[in-house]
Amino acid sequence: MIGRNDKGVAVGVKGAKKLLEDIPNKVRDVLGIMVDVNLLEEAGKELLEIRVEPYPSPISYKGEYHYRSGSTKQELKGAALSRFLLKKQGLHWDGVPVPYVGAGDLDPRILADFRKLALHSRRLSTEILNEPDPALLDKLHLVEGEYLKRAAVLLFHPDPEHFVTGAYIKIGFFENNVDLRFQDEVHGGLLSQVSRTIEILQAKYLKAWISYEGLQRIETYLVPEPALREAILNAVVHKDYASAVPIQISVYPDKLMIWNPGQLPPEWTVARLLDKHSSLPFNPDVANAFFRAGQIESWRRGIERMLDACQAARMPAPELQAEHSGLWVNFAFAAPQVAGSEKRSEKGSEKGSEIGSVATPIEEAPVKTPVKTPEQVLATLATNRDLTLAELASFIGKSTSAVERAAAKLVREGRLRFVGPRKGGHWEVLK
Repeated sequence: MIGRNDKGVAVGVKGAKKLLEDIPNKVRDVLGIMVDVNLLEEAGKELLEIRVEPYPSPISYKGEYHYRSGSTKQELKGAALSRFLLKKQGLHWDGVPVPYVGAGDLDPRILADFRKLALHSRRLSTEILNEPDPALLDKLHLVEGEYLKRAAVLLFHPDPEHFVTGAYIKIGFFENNVDLRFQDEVHGGLLSQVSRTIEILQAKYLKAWISYEGLQRIETYLVPEPALREAILNAVVHKDYASAVPIQISVYPDKLMIWNPGQLPPEWTVARLLDKHSSLPFNPDVANAFFRAGQIESWRRGIERMLDACQAARMPAPELQAEHSGLWVNFAFAAPQVAGSEKRSEKGSEKGSEIGSVATPIEEAPVKTPVKTPEQVLATLATNRDLTLAELASFIGKSTSAVERAAAKLVREGRLRFVGPRKGGHWEVLK
């Protein structure tokens, strides 16, 4: 209403009849919307009423978009603007189609690995998993019209960074906040990034405590593997990929820090994240694929499972921090409480370790391995020979270190061998 004072008393407005025409034209030119302007009379005074219906689409002011934060007005830019525009249209970032990318452009090996994981998790029927790739992608809601969604490219394309800048993980070892000693990068589809990151961290960056049960050597890492896996899964699934910045894992002599350029839902705090809360994945289509593969739960229990894993290992709980630039998960190192333990360093040379090959586990000293694990390894690899050790561990429900020891034992006994290069090779079960 125009023509009232601060007390609501009608005082009138000059040139009301001219404004009836000027205001709609001005609003159209500046905001790009249409409004109704009505002339009213009260106590002998002319008033103007401007009626604006709620618009389902976002409204710009001279090409700029603004939002109110407290008592201030902020301009939306970059990734925040992209999220705002998509949300107004009922969309999400990973659900946007990518032109000219089809099922034939995806990596068949990554899709085959997904089928194996989904079959083991039993979260997709055998009938769906046996369908051709285009039909499977459609069942996973990764198709929009004629094109695949961004989520499909991130999950299954051999080079997702060709379409999404920064869709990888950086790892670095720091003596302090200034001195970087060595670093690695993990590229490829998101499903493989998690297992390969854990392999690199355990083989090159993290220390392990050694204990013995009889003749069997037990390695206990300073970050429990289940907690580390949940933290990396959380970063990969909930990352803001529109930021074009990679996930960053910084390892220090006394801590491990994971930074994820993601955002909590509006009005959420770290306290609410630690408490019982609903499931609001930042990338719903990516999260659905990870759920079907048995990598995450759908009830937002990742944080709870991470804390439970640290408590079970009698190690400090990680510290969570939410900043405007992203989320931090910080693990402080403390000696695990195991009997007869001695600490050893798992950090390799600055050239890196041969992740994905069997060289490292095979060359270690013989250890006593339970009979059950080697037999499970043989039975699984007999029909799934392309699995990595990390995928094999997830498949049979064992730790990666246990599977590595079992594979090394089987190779020494001449019952198993790895054929071909590290990438693209396969396991062969021998008689």
